[in-house]
Amino acid sequence: MLGGSLSWAGPASHNCSMRCSPSADDSPALIVAGPTASGKSALALTLAERVRGMTGLEPVIINADAMQCYRELRILTARPTPEDEARVPHALYGVRPATDPGNAAWWRDAALSVMAEARGAGRLPILTGGTGLYFASLTEGMAAIPDPGPKAREEARRLLKEVGPAALHARLAEADHSTAARLRPSDSQRIARAWEVWRGTGHGLVFWQSQAVAPAPWRFRAILLDPPRAELRAAIGTRLAAMLRGGAIEEVRALLALDLDHTLPLMRAHGVPELSAYLRGEVTLEEAGRRIELVTGQYTKRQATWFRHHVLAAPPFAHTIYARISDSEQYSERNDPQLWELIRSMG
Repeated sequence: MLGGSLSWAGPASHNCSMRCSPSADDSPALIVAGPTASGKSALALTLAERVRGMTGLEPVIINADAMQCYRELRILTARPTPEDEARVPHALYGVRPATDPGNAAWWRDAALSVMAEARGAGRLPILTGGTGLYFASLTEGMAAIPDPGPKAREEARRLLKEVGPAALHARLAEADHSTAARLRPSDSQRIARAWEVWRGTGHGLVFWQSQAVAPAPWRFRAILLDPPRAELRAAIGTRLAAMLRGGAIEEVRALLALDLDHTLPLMRAHGVPELSAYLRGEVTLEEAGRRIELVTGQYTKRQATWFRHHVLAAPPFAHTIYARISDSEQYSERNDPQLWELIRSMG
């Protein structure tokens, strides 16, 4: 299974955190985190290809980006190319259909399973992505929320479609005020999740989050990319242009042809609503691009703020790079010796 691009999709239940965790707490794992367009994938490839000589471990890159878990949008979600996947084994990329929404509990189980398999094969897990909650589920632990069940999920999606996120948020506030107070009325995905949990389990998310599972028993090292805002904005524009040239419009056209529920997470991925409006003739391509750059820039600001306020590894074993990585050959031992010393410490 560990030869090539991995496609493990995980069990439906959320009990793998006990079954799949390694038995010892000294197994190394590397986190490469940062906002969208900061160059995480390029850096992860660089580290993966050089880690063999430094630690004697073979690497496997594990996706920690919520949108890259889905199979329908490779281009628009900036998943690794087939050529990159051929260079180093990859896991949890494109493993779920859009109709089967993932969440942090599913991802934690899936990641722990792949990590345990990697450990058994003598490989180093390199977790890379921009979804902070996914990393926190490993490094900080998370609530073991029971499965709300299909009826609760269907009700949440139906209400979200019928009344909209603001009205559903108001209903949630009446039933589960503590959880609603932590959510923005426009955050449709999290509102629907909170509603289904309350309806399906009899308790709100805040209650379950207070019943936290311990952090995963791994020896984490973390590298955070935190480039200047202007550098990141320019990269977002350049990347979008490349996506449009590479077939992003055709990719969204094919997604729309599936006639999926518009409340599904992938239908709200950056670029999907904007390019959908363009394909319907509601906006020009130039305007769609402007909107994509705007919402992506706003998202990266929230990502950067989240990462600055969460500890992904103990301070001696965390390293921040205040620049964007533009290609997999950019970073060398010469220009950042502290980074490579951290990598050697994992052996």
